[in-house]
Amino acid sequence: MKLFKTRRRGFLVVLLAGYTLLMLFGGCANQLILFPSHQAIDAGTARREFVAMGGERKVEVWVDRSPGARQGEPKAYVIEFTGNATRAEQVASNAAWRWGARSVEAWTMNYPGYGGSTGKADLGAIAPAALAVYDHVAEIAKGRPIFLAGNSLGTTAALYVATQRPTAGLVLQNPPAIRSLIMSRFGWWNLWLLAGPVALQVPKELDSPTNSAKVTAPAVFVLAGDDTFVVPENQMKVVNAYAGPKRVINMSGGHNDGISGEALRELGAGLEWLMGDR
Repeated sequence: MKLFKTRRRGFLVVLLAGYTLLMLFGGCANQLILFPSHQAIDAGTARREFVAMGGERKVEVWVDRSPGARQGEPKAYVIEFTGNATRAEQVASNAAWRWGARSVEAWTMNYPGYGGSTGKADLGAIAPAALAVYDHVAEIAKGRPIFLAGNSLGTTAALYVATQRPTAGLVLQNPPAIRSLIMSRFGWWNLWLLAGPVALQVPKELDSPTNSAKVTAPAVFVLAGDDTFVVPENQMKVVNAYAGPKRVINMSGGHNDGISGEALRELGAGLEWLMGDR
């Protein structure tokens, strides 16, 4: 019994020490969520651009046009934000092509610390980088509509920008409520003593349920019913909070599965709804 108490006391000391270090030095949320890479990736037909962020900082963006925008100037623009382990080069062309005959130019950004974007991979750097890209695109758009789109982590950036800048509409796939996700996935084994501080490290700018309640532009949500990472219950925290008109597309498959079949047809109808008479 004495040995058991000693071991328990030792375990509590280690846990308390870990908790204290976490509170003092932080940074765990970045390591837990972000998976940056820098290797060369074929971007297909997309072209490379850089957006200045002030000083020597720059954001790498890959740009492509929908089939409907191959001739003449685009009628609208979309800014695409990727998932946490995805690079812009991998999705830039698809971000444009899925708009089909609708005349759209898509700008897909690499987060700071990803690809050719300067700086370190940091959750706190995502929001200002996203705003810098939006402002750059807005100068080019000259009043033409700007849509925002994102997958997984990218939906947090899209929703934040929508609270700060005008948007014609959003396309959001598998949107996480990150703080709740960290608590539910990683809290049980440490009695939430470690998960709680890590969740608090997520910048308020990326708090999607809060941002979702502020956005009134129309949105199309695409939800993977078999998602075991951002589980449906977590996704619905964002969907249910959304203040604007919305269409919800439920698809089979997991977190990283592509949109296909009936869900793809519904997405086409959703994009038509967002575009309206443009």
